[in-house]
Amino acid sequence: MPDLLIELFSEEIPARMQGRARDDLRKLVTDGLVEAGLTYASAGAFSTPRRLVLSVEGLTTESRPVREERKGPATSAPQQAIEGFLRSTGLTLDQLERRADRKGETFYAVIEKPGRKAPEIVAEVLDAAIRNFPWPKSMRWGSGSLRWVRPLQSILCILSDEGGAHVVPMEVDGIKAGNTTEGHRFMGNGRFVVTGFDDYVVKLKRAKVVLDSAEREAAIWQGAQNLAFAAGMEVVPDPGLLAEVAGLVEWPVPLMGRIADDFLSLPPEVLQTSMKEHQKFFSVRNPKTGRIEGFVTVANIEAPDGGAVILKGNQKVLAARLSDAKFFWENDLRVAKAGMGEWAEGLKAVTFHAKLGSQAERVERIAALAREIAPLVGADPDDAEKAARIAKLDLRSAMVGEFPELQGVMGRYYALAAGEKPAVADAARDHWRPKGEGDSVPSEPVSVAVALADKIDTLTGFWAIDEKPTGSKDPFALRRAALGVIRLVLGNGVRASLAEIVAWGIARHAAAGPHGMSAALDLLAFFHDRLKVYLRDQGIRHDVIDACLAMPGSDDLLLLVRRATALSATLKTEDGSNLLQGFKRANNILAQAEAKDGVEYSFGADVKFAETEEERALFAALDTAEAAIAPAMAQEDFAAAMAAMAALRGPIDAFFTAVQVNSDNPVVRRNRLNLLHRIRAVCSGVADLSRIEG
Repeated sequence: MPDLLIELFSEEIPARMQGRARDDLRKLVTDGLVEAGLTYASAGAFSTPRRLVLSVEGLTTESRPVREERKGPATSAPQQAIEGFLRSTGLTLDQLERRADRKGETFYAVIEKPGRKAPEIVAEVLDAAIRNFPWPKSMRWGSGSLRWVRPLQSILCILSDEGGAHVVPMEVDGIKAGNTTEGHRFMGNGRFVVTGFDDYVVKLKRAKVVLDSAEREAAIWQGAQNLAFAAGMEVVPDPGLLAEVAGLVEWPVPLMGRIADDFLSLPPEVLQTSMKEHQKFFSVRNPKTGRIEGFVTVANIEAPDGGAVILKGNQKVLAARLSDAKFFWENDLRVAKAGMGEWAEGLKAVTFHAKLGSQAERVERIAALAREIAPLVGADPDDAEKAARIAKLDLRSAMVGEFPELQGVMGRYYALAAGEKPAVADAARDHWRPKGEGDSVPSEPVSVAVALADKIDTLTGFWAIDEKPTGSKDPFALRRAALGVIRLVLGNGVRASLAEIVAWGIARHAAAGPHGMSAALDLLAFFHDRLKVYLRDQGIRHDVIDACLAMPGSDDLLLLVRRATALSATLKTEDGSNLLQGFKRANNILAQAEAKDGVEYSFGADVKFAETEEERALFAALDTAEAAIAPAMAQEDFAAAMAAMAALRGPIDAFFTAVQVNSDNPVVRRNRLNLLHRIRAVCSGVADLSRIEG
């Protein structure tokens, strides 16, 4: 079986697009090959800044012949129907078969497609893949019609086996496929012939190109660490930057430089962000001082002077960038030390949303809400209100204007410069968190109060103006805000009525008007939906949460999750699983009897009417369970309550095995139905098991 090697060689592909492009190339080609009737053993995709590569091993040499049989219209059908069937099959009338069936005689088309050779199929599939490649952005060049991310220069496409390598004959927009490629733009030695993937990788490396992006990443990281270690320093890890830089170079050569003393007083986050965003430099930290004192840049060439000229040029550009950052920092500090009033005034001119007012108005709402939330999380109300009033001020700073990702981080520095308490300053930094799934949750009480107030104000505001997420659209990141509230509450063990907090937030939005209550209830349901998504990833099913949502106190998220966790664990046990089946059986029999008789069997079960030992045992077990469940639920000991409920499994199973509920004796029947109601009532004191599926 031959192996297929494809290389699409072009001008530089943006680093951010390379990972997706690798996946797209593999999927487009392999899916196309399989659909055309070929199979393969394995496939791997690779990229460098100037090439996309696909290696397919164990490709079949040709597709199998296909015999397709299609049923057509009746032979007595109108001529138009018959002609339409002929067009769809590509056959003539005399090529159709006539077959008798129950309704008469019907036309059938038997289409036989012979097997096709692999080169023909590969050419067809690759042509379609190139012409329909889903680049986020693409361009045309010259007089051709082909669109590619950057001008496509050559196509390598060969099938190789024991007999040698053969070029797949194809041409795309004037570019003929061949068996040659070229290496590094500056250190390569022109074009060269390749005979297969292994030969290709070896010759590329000789031509100063590392094909595998993972190998380039490893080389960059190891080289950077070696340089830093030799200088008694350490590289600050940055996986995102590492992946990006690996997409910028074909032959990575790490070089380390020092930051001028004039800039060492800048906050480390400023140095790190400026070097990363503008220069794609890795930050190097001095472990003795904790300061960022150096950088690692990655060249794409082995310079004869060891990179001295490259470093000199990079340091010159870096000095200019850091001079700007230093200017921003010094001017911002001046405003901060003056109390940040200039920034507070500036927020009045910044619109948060046309229907929700300015950022200054939003700050007032967050401050009032933070004061009310503070006691619930153990924070000082004055500190929480103060932190909320200054938390957004850095949005008006020059540094955050240049580097928006530093919002909050700079807010803490400026708050400390203004003389604020450390807890207040920390809240200015942390109230944005958690920003995403991988972000940590703040734990200091003042930070928690402001973070909750910030997210609650966002959610209640958009609910007040009826701007909710719809389908996949969530332009204001409201799902993320709701998840942030959930993580803040659960991560800090906050016991509070979410309904009450939401009502506080809604009340501060005049836009809610008379619909405030319905908006609050709808938002609470949204929180519950988000909670289901969050807990699903932790192995708790949505129906388990529904069973707990039906119980009182469901707006206390911490209580709700504890109850759901205990119920989920119980249902995974043998007793819990079997109890659920017994409960459903009891509930179904009871519901059918109540519907048939038009009465509710909810009172009067008496052990004196029991006729069997199993009945009497169930009465006793229910008495024991009730006595254990009530105090356990009062103490919120859900594990104990669930265990007491699960202990009913044996007596319920024995009861249904020995007893016929619908006895001919009406007194006994009524008593047994009332006993089933006791089963339902006792279990419903823990959770609504009727909502559990299965």
